[in-house]
Amino acid sequence: MAKRKEENFFSPENAKRPRQEELDDFDKDGDEDECTVSFTNGTSTLTAAEVGIIESIQLRNFMCHSMLGPFKFGSNVNFVVGNNGSGKSAVLTALIVGLGGKAVATNRGSSLKGFVKDGQNSADISITLRNRGDDAYRANVYGNSIVVQQHISMDGSRSYKLKSETGTVVSTRKEELIAILDHFNIQVDNPVSVLTQEMSKQFLQSKNEGDKYKFFMKATQLEQMKEDYSYIMETKERTKEQINQGEERLIELKRQCLEKEERFQSIAGLSTMKTNLEYLKHEMAWAVVNEIEKQLNAIRDNIKIGEDRAARLDRKMEEQQVRLNEAEKKYKDIQDKLEKISQETNARAPECMALKTDVTAKKRVYNEAEVLYNRSLNEYRALMKDDEQLCKRIEELKKSTDQSLEPERLERQKKISWLKERVKALQDQESSINQEIEQFQQAIEKDKEERIRIKGEELDVKHTLSYNQRQLKELKDSKTDRLKRFGPHVPALLEAIDDAYRRGLFTCKPVGPLGACIHLRDPELALAIESCLKGLLQAYCCHNHADERVLQALMERFYSRGTSRPQIIVSEFRNEMYDVRHRAAYHPEFPTVLTALEIDNAVVANSLIDMRSIETVLLIKNNSVARSVMQSQKPPKNCREAFTADGDQVFAGRYYSSENTRPKFLSKDVDSEISDLENEVENKKAQILNLQQHLSALEKDIKRNEEFLRRRQIHYRELKVKITESISEIRELENIEEHQSVDIATLEDEAQENKIKMKMVEKNMEQQKKNMEHLKSLKIEAENKYDAIKQKINQLSDLAEPLKDELNLADSEVDNQKRGKRHYEEKQKEHLDTLNKKKRELDMKEKELEEKMSQARQICPERIEVKKSASILDKEINRLRQKIQAEHASHGDREEIMRQYQEAKETYLDLDNKVKTLKRFIKLLEEIMTHRYKTYQQFRRCLTLRCKLYFDNLLSQRAYCGKMNFDHKNETLSISVSF
Repeated sequence: MAKRKEENFFSPENAKRPRQEELDDFDKDGDEDECTVSFTNGTSTLTAAEVGIIESIQLRNFMCHSMLGPFKFGSNVNFVVGNNGSGKSAVLTALIVGLGGKAVATNRGSSLKGFVKDGQNSADISITLRNRGDDAYRANVYGNSIVVQQHISMDGSRSYKLKSETGTVVSTRKEELIAILDHFNIQVDNPVSVLTQEMSKQFLQSKNEGDKYKFFMKATQLEQMKEDYSYIMETKERTKEQINQGEERLIELKRQCLEKEERFQSIAGLSTMKTNLEYLKHEMAWAVVNEIEKQLNAIRDNIKIGEDRAARLDRKMEEQQVRLNEAEKKYKDIQDKLEKISQETNARAPECMALKTDVTAKKRVYNEAEVLYNRSLNEYRALMKDDEQLCKRIEELKKSTDQSLEPERLERQKKISWLKERVKALQDQESSINQEIEQFQQAIEKDKEERIRIKGEELDVKHTLSYNQRQLKELKDSKTDRLKRFGPHVPALLEAIDDAYRRGLFTCKPVGPLGACIHLRDPELALAIESCLKGLLQAYCCHNHADERVLQALMERFYSRGTSRPQIIVSEFRNEMYDVRHRAAYHPEFPTVLTALEIDNAVVANSLIDMRSIETVLLIKNNSVARSVMQSQKPPKNCREAFTADGDQVFAGRYYSSENTRPKFLSKDVDSEISDLENEVENKKAQILNLQQHLSALEKDIKRNEEFLRRRQIHYRELKVKITESISEIRELENIEEHQSVDIATLEDEAQENKIKMKMVEKNMEQQKKNMEHLKSLKIEAENKYDAIKQKINQLSDLAEPLKDELNLADSEVDNQKRGKRHYEEKQKEHLDTLNKKKRELDMKEKELEEKMSQARQICPERIEVKKSASILDKEINRLRQKIQAEHASHGDREEIMRQYQEAKETYLDLDNKVKTLKRFIKLLEEIMTHRYKTYQQFRRCLTLRCKLYFDNLLSQRAYCGKMNFDHKNETLSISVSF
């Protein structure tokens, strides 16, 4: 609360936390005495401060205590401890109130009378402040101590007595106490100096960053500075109002003073007034001439500025034309590149399909060859194994000498021969069944591919049917309300627009949908015009962006988020249609879109001209004639594209077919459209039924073939088992140890026959392997060709996508440049009309000047210099005439007139001096406040930085980390601490 020496106060040794045992002991000691307050001071190790220290305090009849104190305080840190009700809070509250604080600042009451003990008439507080050393306050008057005594009455009033060390009353004024507190830097309303329980609870419990910031502002007295600045600025504004009132009063006083002066001068002599009247008439004559000359000079200056502006507009038009040419060239270049890529892609498509078919066929042939080779390989391996067994058997038989088991051996040989024949028959049957399995698998695969194709075709037809049914419903609804063609919500939206316009929400009522505002001269061109205008038929026009925002808000009621909304065109409404004769396309046989439409509203026509340039688009019913006009010869002047009756779009170098077959919005024969759509819906339903029947037949075929395949696979597995069993039995018979003599010659013949078979199979294998390798090379070659052509097509597609985006951007750029050119053309036309009007006005003024100069020479032959305007001179002439007449009628008292004139002049001069003084004061105050506010901001930054540094230092001493962020703009203070 006062200035203290802080050499060792924040040292790391003193910042250590006390142990929990010490704290517990301290709490126990504090509970021993219920009615006493203990004071512990820390003056043993620290140097005592010399000024601003509270040495003692004494209370009488304060709050609930009859007498407290006097309490002596140490020079540095003091701890006040005691039980509830012992007077701790009373001492702190008395310090705040006794040093001039308000009752609200104590959080203990709203009025001072609440601090007087019940049953008593008054309360007294006595505080002694130290006043020693070089910084002492008026040491020669107060001495080494200053005693502040405050007396509080029951009615809430208080009085002060400021006494010296000897007890002499020095002052009873609060201003003296404030001066002492300022000198000692004691701030009783600052929570950093005096922190009450309520304020500490509020600070510790509050999580609001704004409350922390307010605490910081209050603690650093920045809040008080800010309030002072606000008060000064309010005072400045009130002073300005006084200055304005004084200036108004000054004008009135000046007028009165002039009247008095004129009346005084009028008495001096009528001759002077008449002379002045004649001179004023001369000035009036030449003042009129001066004004006309000024008007002429202003007109000449305007004409010169207008000519310069016309030249700038010409340059801007030339620059705009250059940009337009560049945009059109860029558009054509991108278009040519895209067309070239499209042609190349289309040219490679048949080759790609052919290569794909060739790859499939060669894969199938190679797979068949591989199956044959594997079969021969298996046969060769089996023959090799038989040969080894035969050779082994012959060797064993040759060594055998026992011929007693000959009949049994012959029987085994017969059974082995029978089993081998059976294995061969089973293998042939296995090969046949394997071929059947492959045939069934191919048939199933083919049917499944056909099923996928049919399902895709069915899905496309269903989408088309759904679209046609939706369009049919819209057409039937449009029979009763044509606006429903443009969307089911359009009638309700238009009603909402009418209602909003009646309520004054629109500057001008929006126009739309545009398709409902146009009519066809030739119904056969409906599809062509729809293909040209597309989404613009459902668009709306607004006069300005404010109207656009209102319309957007209305549309949100009828169009949910994620659905497409009609386009809104913002363009200033005009009552006249653009003059496009100089830039419109012309052909003796074919109309443009603009001439093919009947448009009653100029806003609609201008919007379509701005957005789609309909004056440059030709309508040619026949496709071949359109190609001839646009591509076989040079297109007509100003014509960039054309549309056919089928909706196809024709450019000079390319042709785009339309996806639509009938008009949706502009058709007049609704019944015919409904009939055609109903027939088409029926056809689509029949087509879907046929596809579903075909799909059902395919499903049956697939199930039947899958059943056959399952049976063949079971039979195939059974044959495999039989073959395996037979071969095992043969091996068992051949492995039996025979002690009987056998027919070696028969076995040798069989071995020889087996070797012949092996050679045949080996030869066949070599041929099949060569054939397979040849087929494999053909297959790889075909795959490489197919991959290469497919990769090329994919590369072309990848190149085409960014070009399409660039084409759309270039098209938009061309339209923008055209609109910019039209804008400058219209501005130039308006400007030239204005310029011509100014020139005509200049001619008229020159004639008027000649007449006025002739009249002025008749009144005053020699030209005189006039500084006043004609209107002021006219008023002065009329006033002078009235004065002359009044003077002729009667003359007033000369002494009274002189006295009134002197009083009016003194009053005027006194008020004028006050106003000037206040103006100088306001100017100086503004300069000072600007400088002070900058200093305030700099001071706030310094305090913020200092607070952050202290915060970081304190956390680092305790091995914590954290952050303190100030946001002066939003007035928030965020503090975060982590362990």
